[in-house]
Amino acid sequence: MKKLLTLFLFVLFFSCETKNNLTVWLSDEPFFDSQKLFSSERFPNLVITNNGTLIATWGSSKVIAKRSIDGGKSWGNEIVIADPGFHGGGTLVDDITGNIFVFVEEGHPVSPIQIYVSEDDGRSWEKHQTIIDQDINGNLASMHMNEHGMTLKKGIYEGRLIRPARYYGNNNSKEEYPNHYSNSIYSDDRGKSWKTSSPFPAFGTGEAALEELSNGIIYYNSRRHYSNDGLNPKMRHIAFSYDGGETWEDLSVSNVLPDGAQFRDYGLMGGLTRIPLENKDILLFSNIISSKKEDGRTNGYVWVSLDGGKSWPLKRSVDKGSFAYSSMIAGRTGTINEGMIFLLYESNGGAKLARFNLQWLFNDIDIRDYLKF
Repeated sequence: MKKLLTLFLFVLFFSCETKNNLTVWLSDEPFFDSQKLFSSERFPNLVITNNGTLIATWGSSKVIAKRSIDGGKSWGNEIVIADPGFHGGGTLVDDITGNIFVFVEEGHPVSPIQIYVSEDDGRSWEKHQTIIDQDINGNLASMHMNEHGMTLKKGIYEGRLIRPARYYGNNNSKEEYPNHYSNSIYSDDRGKSWKTSSPFPAFGTGEAALEELSNGIIYYNSRRHYSNDGLNPKMRHIAFSYDGGETWEDLSVSNVLPDGAQFRDYGLMGGLTRIPLENKDILLFSNIISSKKEDGRTNGYVWVSLDGGKSWPLKRSVDKGSFAYSSMIAGRTGTINEGMIFLLYESNGGAKLARFNLQWLFNDIDIRDYLKF
């Protein structure tokens, strides 16, 4: 009888948790606001710690962080991580230890890499001694400038740390573009050492984003600035990993998601996040809709996928003005920011932070009807 009661209470608790999680995300009232967060420099990443602290990392001459403990309403002072330093992107939170990893290069790649770690929720940072192995081609990964990393949560790779990365060739010259490719680095020992994945299955790629789907497959979405295979470099390139980010397969080109301004092939770093709802793969992607050279990088949008990136039926304008590199994160379950989405993007020589919920993204559509909850 005691075992049956325990089982009943467990099921009841789990059902309540799931219901509450849905209730938080399926708000009836649309919400959106924005604020200026940085006034100079470049290169955004956003993560949320185990405690629910929102951390923005940033910087092109020095790497800094800002913390928010109230769901992005207010922010503390700048915290210097590395000065000088060049933000490598891929900032990630180890969900097991709570440690936060920031990747810093001495200058624009190709350049020496240093990892900094915070063990106190982003208040202070120390250099972290580590090893990053070469890939199967004998190449060392570069970090700049990719979307945030994560801790995998599913299957045999649960607990693995992973972030998107790239191989830069000898430099960023056009002559080297055919040698460039996206990849990832991953760690199974809490960041003491890192292995480099096989290359993304298209050359001329770099600056990518990845998310783990509810079935443990990793969705990879990459910028492409050079095409030598006839595939359209103006749209985002997609692949998947079925082995925890070690290899990438099933290359395709999105017919919906743009890769930067459409008057050139150069592309644009985009943001990517998954709404943390059990057994549902709602992905959000940020980039721009811009086709005229005189417009430059403007007109930022967020796209919505309800099926793990197979289709993108909805989008909404975030900012009609200046909009360049972006990073996006969904609120962490059980924390103050659950139910909210955060988008940090370059704008007018600095950065803006937008906060919004799913109902705002869905505009006048009732989320419950659309998602069939």
